[in-house]
Amino acid sequence: MQRASTTRRLAALVFAFQIAAAAVLLGSIGVYVRWEIAGEATRSGALLREDLLAVYGRGGREALRRTIWERSTRLLTPGAVMLLTDAAGSRLAGNLDTPPAGIAPDDGTVETVLLRRHHQKPEAMRIRATVLPDGSRLVTGMVIQREQRALGVFADASVAALVLAIGFAAATAWAAARLFSSRLEAVAATLHAAREGDLARRVPQDHTGDAFAALGHEVNATLDRLKRLMDELRLATDALAHDLKSPITRMRSSLERARAALADADPADPARDAVERANAEGQRLLGIVETALSISRAEAGIGRASFQPVDLPDMLEALAEIYGPLAEDRGRRIDVAVGTPLPPVAVHRELLGQALGNLIDNALKYGAGTITLSLDRRDGQVLLGVADEGPGIPQAQHGDALRRFGRLDAARTSEGAGLGLSLVHAVAQLHDGRLRLGDAAPGLAVTIALPG
Repeated sequence: MQRASTTRRLAALVFAFQIAAAAVLLGSIGVYVRWEIAGEATRSGALLREDLLAVYGRGGREALRRTIWERSTRLLTPGAVMLLTDAAGSRLAGNLDTPPAGIAPDDGTVETVLLRRHHQKPEAMRIRATVLPDGSRLVTGMVIQREQRALGVFADASVAALVLAIGFAAATAWAAARLFSSRLEAVAATLHAAREGDLARRVPQDHTGDAFAALGHEVNATLDRLKRLMDELRLATDALAHDLKSPITRMRSSLERARAALADADPADPARDAVERANAEGQRLLGIVETALSISRAEAGIGRASFQPVDLPDMLEALAEIYGPLAEDRGRRIDVAVGTPLPPVAVHRELLGQALGNLIDNALKYGAGTITLSLDRRDGQVLLGVADEGPGIPQAQHGDALRRFGRLDAARTSEGAGLGLSLVHAVAQLHDGRLRLGDAAPGLAVTIALPG
């Protein structure tokens, strides 16, 4: 959820930045184009006014009248606006019929809409009124209709460009967010796999040299170091288990002989009691060593060659029959719940049976109420479950429960060596499956999910 929120914020930021950049760019171009077009019309009008004033300066009003008449009739200056009137306002020459109302000489250049002679429609124009020394009035300017149309076309083009920019920005934002998300998801998936016990997975590397590549490199280096430490720890544990198995077996043989020699002794004899206790502890120690070796073999993938089709419902029924009397002695019972009918599944019969037996044994020792052995098939997985009605295991301690030699009893006063769930986890991995701990509400629900 947090990654999705971050990705959305990144996409929104990229989108907003690109739209802002496009708006600033189009706005700047619009201001420049408007300034250029308006400036061109203003400069043309000013040049026309200067030319006519120069004619007036050289030849007086009559020369100016002839020049305006000639330019107006011969269209020597396309788009020009010219009008010469006497002091009373009567038209003398030009392409306007009457002086524009409300425009004084002191107003400078003014934009207005007027009808030129021999034209059918009024036109937008920029004009200026000038009072000549003899009292005559000269109006000069340029039609800006074409410039306004050009500005309108540019405005329409700007809107279209902005719409395209929005689409491009949205696509770019999505692509950037997708790239950002995929790079982070690769790191998250690798760390999740490591948390689930897969220390061989690594973040895919590239040669971009960016921050994501540096992060991936650091994560991979950390996982390499962690894997080496775990391999060394596993090697030490396996070596210790191998080295201890033979001496423990010999010790138990000696204790069995001593036990046989004391068979006729008084039951209250301290020596006999000590031998019995030592023999029980030796048996427990040998079980721990053998379980540790089974875990190591399962984690190494040893045993896949022994996979064979097994009728799992029959296996659960057999386990219920074996452990049923123990449950009855404790005032409890074992139920079997089989969902979708299944064909035989290829598994390691002995190891899977040992794993399920460990789960049932844990439920008898630490759980309460009815123990339910379940079998179902969902989403392409075969689900084997063992659930009880006891106190369960808090969510925060699930990782400790699966760790080799992990004990939920910090004082380590209860029975067990912390290998039961570790063996089940290793057997699930041997079958390319997963082990899940859940809440049976109440109690603990342990599920072995196998491919199938």
